Amino acid sequence: MLTRTVKISNVTNLSDARYCAGMGVEMLGFSIDEESPNYISPKKFEDICSWLAGVTLVAETAQEDPEKIIELLNQYPVHAVQVEDPGILSYLHSELNLPLLLRVSVDTYDASEIESILSRYESDVSHFLLESDNDAELSEDWMQVLGHLSDEYPMLTGFGLDNEFSVTALTELFPKLGIALRGSEEIRPGYKDFGSMMDILEALEEQ
Repeated sequence: MLTRTVKISNVTNLSDARYCAGMGVEMLGFSIDEESPNYISPKKFEDICSWLAGVTLVAETAQEDPEKIIELLNQYPVHAVQVEDPGILSYLHSELNLPLLLRVSVDTYDASEIESILSRYESDVSHFLLESDNDAELSEDWMQVLGHLSDEYPMLTGFGLDNEFSVTALTELFPKLGIALRGSEEIRPGYKDFGSMMDILEALEEQ
């Protein structure tokens, strides 16, 4: 089993899903937005998840209309929902009996701004996911923020994780900090080169 909470985002194939579930990954995320390059149709979601057990299935969406999200969820029997717009959290919290994750882009916010976001939405959120679309690095400022906040808030860090060595160093420094990785496409159906994901998950295994 893994030594801490791990989420795999953008899962698009059964190979990733079964490998990660077998490694003890706690959460697998699937994009339900049709315009996303990582979109998973309800049928494909059903096909993948029929092989899985003991893992939290997360619907990932950038939709800003909470009613549209609720409508989409009728086709996806998930255990949790991840959104990017904090303005819809309160409504979803009142309408859904599901844990909510808030994805926070570190490309948009400075390290000094994160605590105000976490404290403001803590009551509506089960986990905060910090990610970057621009390959942001774990700067000294971010390391200080993670050290200060990881004991107080349920955080998953998904940026600056270049290899198993950086992940090991980060998790040794911050024992409560969760890790977020991203799935990738299969080379061909049923065949995957898990590469760095395998190295990182093996580094997080209990010895």
